[in-house]
Amino acid sequence: MNFKQASRLNTVKEYYFSKKLKEIATLKSQGKDIINLGIGNPDLPPSPAARKAMENAIWENHTHGYQSYRGAPQLRKAIASWYAKYYDVTIDPENEVLPLIGSKEGIMHISMSFLEEGDEALVPNPGYPAYRTASVLAGATVVEYHLEANNNWLPDLEELEKRDLSKVKIMWVNYPNMPTGAGGSEDFFKKLIAFAKRNNILIVNDNPYSFILRKAPKSLMAVDGAKEVAMELNSLSKSHNMAGWRVGMLLGKQELISTVLKFKSNMDSGMFLPLQLGAVEALNNPPSWYDEINMIYKKRQAVVFKIMEALDCTFQKDQGGMFVWAKISSNYSDSYALSDEVLYETDVFVTPGGIFGSQGNEYVRISLCNKVEVLEKSLARILEKKANGIHKSMTQN
Repeated sequence: MNFKQASRLNTVKEYYFSKKLKEIATLKSQGKDIINLGIGNPDLPPSPAARKAMENAIWENHTHGYQSYRGAPQLRKAIASWYAKYYDVTIDPENEVLPLIGSKEGIMHISMSFLEEGDEALVPNPGYPAYRTASVLAGATVVEYHLEANNNWLPDLEELEKRDLSKVKIMWVNYPNMPTGAGGSEDFFKKLIAFAKRNNILIVNDNPYSFILRKAPKSLMAVDGAKEVAMELNSLSKSHNMAGWRVGMLLGKQELISTVLKFKSNMDSGMFLPLQLGAVEALNNPPSWYDEINMIYKKRQAVVFKIMEALDCTFQKDQGGMFVWAKISSNYSDSYALSDEVLYETDVFVTPGGIFGSQGNEYVRISLCNKVEVLEKSLARILEKKANGIHKSMTQN
């Protein structure tokens, strides 16, 4: 028998990386030694304290049952302390923070809690595809706003305010930014909050990259009055090497958190307590732990810069986060052409920027989540192909 899929799925596609990983798996099954430089999947482990706390909790008899939909009190308090220490943000752990099973879950929960047919959602281009997908699945209409290199990959708020914003309910922002590596300044955050207040728009900032190759973590919630019109997602996936643990968080005023909890409590039955207790210890990592991780990323970034140069790409060296974002040369029609050429001729996969929107068509992205030796091996392959002139476009300047 055939069962027709829900019409809402007609408006979304399978996630690009889901499809590409299948292709890469097929190539590997054919004997290809594929090096994947595409996905931001941390290869470094969480801190020993975090792992030990989870291990100890697993052996406690009382830790295996259903947990609170609101998260363990210890985790909410640890999140509040972490925000106070590193972001200079005061939040009430009882009412203004909601632990999540990963921040990607939060994007969907927020969309389903606030968006419906007739609403519009402002979505960045380039930007994380989940903002668009979740908004569409909730029934809203997506309205893109373009990010440009000549504006430091920040939205042009003056241009946006010339539009009809009467139907816009949510604006998704992501600073520090992925995929571009751009940071969000305090001045920009203030202007963003003022923009939201003037136009009655809920700002949702997705903030998982603020600890990686940054001088100091920044939060939109540090702006005076931000809680009135903004929420912030954060995650331990990137900052604490805990991607598979699925530990995220949502911050905002009690009214907004309660609205999201109303939806979330119908979708899951809480997070495994040992994971939460491990996360508590991770949030207590000393500043030196972040410094050591960033020293590793800095060395990797230097090699990725060389890879980008070998591909005749141009880039900003002051970008942060766990990726390098670079503009392709004019020899290629778009980022997919360069990505496919590198994959099929050197067995190295780099992410085409076009998956993040049309504004990314002329860019590629490389992850820092591989050891220096792997990155150097990738560089050697690309340089060898270029030197041998196997493909004309890889030898042109």
